[in-house]
Amino acid sequence: MRYKLTFVAGLALGFVLGTRAGRERYEQLKKSARQISQNPAVRNAAESAAHNGREAAGKAFHAVSDKVGDRVPESVAGRVRSLRERGSGTEDDWGTTNT
Repeated sequence: MRYKLTFVAGLALGFVLGTRAGRERYEQLKKSARQISQNPAVRNAAESAAHNGREAAGKAFHAVSDKVGDRVPESVAGRVRSLRERGSGTEDDWGTTNT
């Protein structure tokens, strides 16, 4: 209950501050966010973080699959294989590859 109350209070505060700031401030924040997201350094950092996350997920997958072994049903193993094959080499919305 405490977390719900905190969330509602934060939502109300954000609404009040947002309405006081007005549309001009919203447009200014939106423009700043767009400029930051198009910055090459930010894009490289995001791509690097995504790559590191994929590497960590791959290592975790291999560690778990080594421990679980043949106990995974074939239907689950087949689905994981198909997802991995489908996702490799394709570009996402940011123009980065999932390799």
